[in-house]
Amino acid sequence: MCFRLNTASGTDCSGLSSGTDDEKEEDSPQRAVSPAAIVPISRDRLPIVYRPEYGVKFLGLQKLHPFDAAKGGNIYRLLKTNGLIRNDEDVYAPDEITPEELLEVHTKRYIDSLKWSLNVAKIAEIPPLLFVPNCFVQRSYLRPMRYQTSGSILAARAALQSGLGWAINLGGGFHHCSADRGGGFCPYADITLTVKMLQASGNGIERILIVDLDAHQGNGYERDLMNDAGVFIMDMYNYRIYPRDHTAKLAIRRAVELKPHTDDEEYLRKLKQCLQRSLAEFEPNFIIYNAGTDILKGDPLGLLDITPEGVIERDEFVFRSAQELSIPVVMLLSGGYLRSSARVIANSIVNLRAKALLPRVE
Repeated sequence: MCFRLNTASGTDCSGLSSGTDDEKEEDSPQRAVSPAAIVPISRDRLPIVYRPEYGVKFLGLQKLHPFDAAKGGNIYRLLKTNGLIRNDEDVYAPDEITPEELLEVHTKRYIDSLKWSLNVAKIAEIPPLLFVPNCFVQRSYLRPMRYQTSGSILAARAALQSGLGWAINLGGGFHHCSADRGGGFCPYADITLTVKMLQASGNGIERILIVDLDAHQGNGYERDLMNDAGVFIMDMYNYRIYPRDHTAKLAIRRAVELKPHTDDEEYLRKLKQCLQRSLAEFEPNFIIYNAGTDILKGDPLGLLDITPEGVIERDEFVFRSAQELSIPVVMLLSGGYLRSSARVIANSIVNLRAKALLPRVE
């Protein structure tokens, strides 16, 4: 239905400093997010964001989690094979987000907690990580996540400033992470950080619509943005699976709750109805699209029955809706736990290009 809701090892050898000792640990700073190293935005580049360091490698330990740790790289290679990406200089490569930038949203206590492998193991859902020295955890897991987090912010800037009106980060979408808590393979709150950057950009972004189509409720940023009237959250998720966060649910302005094994027909009908209503009601001037592919049939965590064709039609509808209203849109990949997800996403991006929904200067 679619309805409205009221508004273990602690060794730190990473070199990641998280602030001074006299900072308050309990509160998140309320300063504006400023990108660490401003990557120039150009109309001549394809607004796809990726770098090889997105890949997570744990000497094979990453295989203990269903998440495809190489998904971004696999999509990138498929897009190059297809010819959509011509060369590595054609796309944007983000710098690693800095500790100071993370502290614009995250509490110091939370950032410090990531120096303990036990805490990271819980977030990554890979129990053996608790036995791995934290310097390797930082290098092999958290550093790739910091690159992807920076990639989400950079992609939003590209969508806003390039004049093309769109961008895709081949990673990110860590929607279970809030300012003071990680979970569900989400260690950094890239969506909240992106919202704060947009609001402080000086480009007049006052109404941000988050369209979260991952199979799971996006409880992290929902907790962070609970009282932000400049953000409208439309979250479409399987309500019988993780995280079932009833407190975070209060932040959702339009919830679309799905039963397990929802098929294409019902899914697309509800999406089209509820997105159109959300756009008409809120009149956003920026869209953050969290495009999880854990909705695919057979996904071990999403438990929905959407076909690859359904995912392609879903993405096309979101991008077409944004284009028709001249609203910039940034797409983040979020979850997707089938090895086939990368090819489905690549095919969807190619389809968006074929339908003239990803304009670029030739």
